[in-house]
Amino acid sequence: MAEFPHTHADDAVRVGADVLSPADVVAIARYGAQIVLDDAALDQIAETRGIVDALAVDPDPHYGVSTGFGALATTFIAPERRHQLQASLIRSHAAGTGSEVEAEVVRALQLLRLQTLASGRTGVRPVVAETYAAMLNAGVTPVVREYGSLGCSGDLAPLAHIALAAMGEGKVRVDDILQPASEALATAEIEPLVLVEKEGLALINGTDGMLGMLLLALHDLETLVTTADLAAAMSIESQLGTDAVFAADLMALRPQVGQAQSAVNLRMFLANSPILASHRGPEDGRVQDAYSLRCSPQVHGVMRDTMAHAATIASRELASVIDNPVITVDGRIESNGNFHGAPVAAVLDFLAISVADIASVSERRTDRALDPARNRGLPPFLAHEVGVDSGLMIAQYAAAGIVSELKRLAAPASVDSIPSSAMQEDHVSMGWSAARKLRRAIDGLTRVLAIEVLTGARALDLRAPLSSGPATGAVRDLVRTVVEGPGPDRFLSPEIEAVTELVRSGAVARTAKENADV
Repeated sequence: MAEFPHTHADDAVRVGADVLSPADVVAIARYGAQIVLDDAALDQIAETRGIVDALAVDPDPHYGVSTGFGALATTFIAPERRHQLQASLIRSHAAGTGSEVEAEVVRALQLLRLQTLASGRTGVRPVVAETYAAMLNAGVTPVVREYGSLGCSGDLAPLAHIALAAMGEGKVRVDDILQPASEALATAEIEPLVLVEKEGLALINGTDGMLGMLLLALHDLETLVTTADLAAAMSIESQLGTDAVFAADLMALRPQVGQAQSAVNLRMFLANSPILASHRGPEDGRVQDAYSLRCSPQVHGVMRDTMAHAATIASRELASVIDNPVITVDGRIESNGNFHGAPVAAVLDFLAISVADIASVSERRTDRALDPARNRGLPPFLAHEVGVDSGLMIAQYAAAGIVSELKRLAAPASVDSIPSSAMQEDHVSMGWSAARKLRRAIDGLTRVLAIEVLTGARALDLRAPLSSGPATGAVRDLVRTVVEGPGPDRFLSPEIEAVTELVRSGAVARTAKENADV
């Protein structure tokens, strides 16, 4: 069995007793927290399965139970052929292609399908839910491919790859080692599933992939939006900008919630800065800072507001039971359209727009720091020996190249419907694609902010003997644990990667908050 950080029963997340929280999903998907299935949920699963069993022996056809799928939806399938029907559905739908999807995405996908199974509204047997839980606990991670989902009947192809592995077919990774699913299940003492009526459909109809990636993205963006505020504070301070424009009474004149929160952070991160104090007053001579400095909370605040809206949509989707057909509380088995990913796809695209905008304004602040015409007395490109050294010139190129890509990734996927399934699925959400490009965009934003933090740290050092404020100074000191201070040109790529990891891990945001003057 795979070893994960959370392996004790006391740390386990109970699935089925209540709706999973976003933090639960991240804990299981990213950090390997263990799962315990709620006993009452297993009882409910068994009770609902009785309804399916009764329909299975009814001579009248019932979709998904005793019929085929798609064009064969009204064709009665004899009982002796139904095992083959379920297996064929999974095998044919496991049609993904491209690179492997990240393990945390696969685990979120499987976990969220498990939560729906635990609702007791899908008609599967308890053993199906128990098998999914056992695979997650054992670290058996099915191989899921990049392409295949249109977000129409949910994430059909990715979910089919999960189900295929649970059947003991296809490939999985355990401790990142690629191996046949049959071998991994045997090692973990998990019996492969033999699917019966209704179970194939129940395992592949859902928005679980796009929702899982949305929840992981929101978790990461909480850190990055605070890091953006900190990076802006370092740029404002080192470029001799002013914090007066972030005053609470000025923010109150435009009561945008996200903007106000970013302004609070900027005031905290810039509080008690000797550098800012050194040029306050009429003798400063500057009327207004450039927009990239002065309007930081307005731009960053949009991300916070967008995240709040996306979190609302995500919480509703987390509380949803998505299957087709679904078994209602009063025992009816009904077809529906709740599998369409439109609500999730739209907010994934919305977030990608804000990611691109925050990265854009961050890169502009970095560029200002390197320009002697605008950085108020710092050397060109923050170089050690001008003319001999290039300083951080090409670091800004890297940021600019990423920002250009982020603008392309901001083009919405959710408006690009492509009909499929012989025009039965004639409008699709493309939510999986929206989620995939958002993940790439978040990686880009992480790197752009890291370059601004790296630049800000060097610029603050070059303001000596003036001292930076407590929060910005603490982050500068953190950067100095992985990157040397100003000096002759060095191999820059490892330094950018090191600071990127400080940003990604949350160390930069955490250090800023721990040292801010409240």
